[in-house]
Amino acid sequence: MALLHHATLTPTKKELLDAWLPSQEWAAELPELTVVGSYRLDDPEGEVGVEGIVLGRVDGGFVHVPLTYRAAPLEGAEEHLVGTLEHSALGTRWVYDAEGDPVWHATATATVLAGGSGAAEYFEVDGVRETREPLVAVRGSGGAVEDPEAVVVHRVGEAPDGDATLTGRWEGGEGVLVVVRSAASR
Repeated sequence: MALLHHATLTPTKKELLDAWLPSQEWAAELPELTVVGSYRLDDPEGEVGVEGIVLGRVDGGFVHVPLTYRAAPLEGAEEHLVGTLEHSALGTRWVYDAEGDPVWHATATATVLAGGSGAAEYFEVDGVRETREPLVAVRGSGGAVEDPEAVVVHRVGEAPDGDATLTGRWEGGEGVLVVVRSAASR
């Protein structure tokens, strides 16, 4: 379950992505993007926020950017740092490209292989839980992958081949977001 907060983020997630995306080789030629929605996955330890953001392209395609949010810097992951933001309820958050975060890899793999779905999202208001439907619904394909070695993020373009997938569906679109490959299929 993902406990969400009615909070102000400075900069916003979109502002953070707008500043970071042009520095990424795979994103350098992308047109202007709009936020379509997001999904959350559960960190079993409850310490790391795990979110996948889907951005719409003017040509009808999509871009997938999974992020993790941490209360402290992730040692050895400086090259994956998207930036920091101030969260009005939680304080400073270090935001990482999830491809460089082992919590995301473990969480995404577990969700895909178990045939799982995104985390239930809710706000707590005056002690009452209010659920929110994510704008991107995700589902893992399930199945057994011997020696899962690689979790591949489908960012843009054609989906990579793989043994198991996480598929997302949102208003006006759907697509493969994550692929899990076995060591033997590489």
